[in-house]
Amino acid sequence: MQPVTPAAKLGRRDRAPHLAFLSAVVALVAVFAAVGSTIPLFNIYRAEDGFTNAGISLTVVAYSAATLSTLLVLGRLSNHVGRRPAAIASLGLLVLGCLLLLNVHHIGILIAGRLLMGLGAGLASSSLTAYIVDTAPSRPTWLASVASSQTVMLGLAVGAIASGALVQFGPWPRDLIYLVVIGLLLLSAVLVFISPETVAPSPGGWRSLRPSVRVPARVRHLLPVAAAVLLATWATGAFYQAFVPALVEDQLHTNSPLILGLVFAAYMGPSALGAPLGGRFSPAAAQRIGMSAFLAGWIGIITAVTTSALPLFIAATIVAGTAQGIAISSATRGLLHGSTLHDRAPIFAVVYLLSYSGATIPSLIAAQLSGVFSVPHIAFGYAALAVLATAFTLIAARNPRTDTTSQPNE
Repeated sequence: MQPVTPAAKLGRRDRAPHLAFLSAVVALVAVFAAVGSTIPLFNIYRAEDGFTNAGISLTVVAYSAATLSTLLVLGRLSNHVGRRPAAIASLGLLVLGCLLLLNVHHIGILIAGRLLMGLGAGLASSSLTAYIVDTAPSRPTWLASVASSQTVMLGLAVGAIASGALVQFGPWPRDLIYLVVIGLLLLSAVLVFISPETVAPSPGGWRSLRPSVRVPARVRHLLPVAAAVLLATWATGAFYQAFVPALVEDQLHTNSPLILGLVFAAYMGPSALGAPLGGRFSPAAAQRIGMSAFLAGWIGIITAVTTSALPLFIAATIVAGTAQGIAISSATRGLLHGSTLHDRAPIFAVVYLLSYSGATIPSLIAAQLSGVFSVPHIAFGYAALAVLATAFTLIAARNPRTDTTSQPNE
C-alpha cells in the first residue's frame, strides 16, 4: 500500500498531534460498542418478552437497512460540513437509540432503537473512518487501513463482552449496559469536539445528499473481489447477531449472557489481530489467505454445530474472525491506494454499502426462512456463501495499479 495522501491539519498546531486520531478511534469504538451491546440481551428479550428468531432477525435487517440508507444519502456529507460535525451528529443518534432501548418490551421498540443505531452507525462509518485515515500517523503504512476497518470489529467485541458481563453479574440487567454506553458516547463527542478539524467547510453539502456510489477509477477493478469479501464476512457477522443467541442456547446448551457475549466477541475481536498480519502481504495475496482461512473457520463452525461442541465452536469462530480481519483490511487497503482527502469518505461509503448489503440481504432471507428451517440449517446457507466468496477471491483477487495505465498485478 502506498502511503495515503496526508491531510492538511486545519486545527491549531500546538494541539497534541495525535489527538484527532485518538478521538476518532475512541468514537468509532463507542459507536459500535453501542451496536454490539444489544446482542447478549436478545435471549432475555426472547425469554421474557416472547420475541421470536424471526423478530430478532428483523431487528438486524432494520439496523442494516438504516445504515445503508444513511450511507447512500450522507456518505459524502463530511467532505462539505467537516468530519467533526458529522461525527458528533452520528454519536447523538446513537445516544437516542440507547435511550429508546432502556424500555424494550415490544419488538417494535427494539426495531426502532436498532434503526436509530443504524442511522448513527451509517453516518459514523463514512465520517469517522475518513477522520481516522486523515489523521493516522504515516508509519506504519498499514495503520490507516487497519484502524479504519478494524475499529468497527473491536467496538462490536467490546460492546458484546461488556454487555454480557453486566447482564449476568450487574444490577439492572436490561438497562445498565445502555447507561454505560451513553456515557462513553458522550465522552467521545467531547473528545471529537476538542480535536482539530481536517476538512475545511465547502459548498455543495445539499448536492452531496443525492445518492451517489463511486470509487476512483484506478481502483474500480478491485471492487468485485472486495464485494465478495465484504458480503461474506459481514453476512457472517449478521448471522452471529441474529441467530447465534438462539444457537448457543438451543444447540450448545448454555444460556449465559457472558458466554454469548464472548462467542460474538470471538468472531469480532480477533479481526483486529488478523488485520496487521495481512499488512505483511500484498492486498491480493492477503485476501486469498484471509478468505481461505475464513472458509476453514466456517468448516469448524458447522462441525461444532452438528456435534454440539461449544469449545470447537469458539475455536472455529476465532479462526474465522482472525481471517476476516486479514481479508477485510487488505480489501480496504487496496481501495485506499493513493487516495486523496476527498476520496476517503466516498470510498468508505462504498465499503460500508457493500458490508451492510452483506448483512442485510442474507438476514432478510434468513428471517423469512427461520419459520421453515432450523438455525443449524440456516448456518449451512451462510457456510455456502463463504464457499462461493472464497472461490471467487482465489480466482479473481488483484493488486492496486501503480498508475492509471498499468495492468493490475496478479
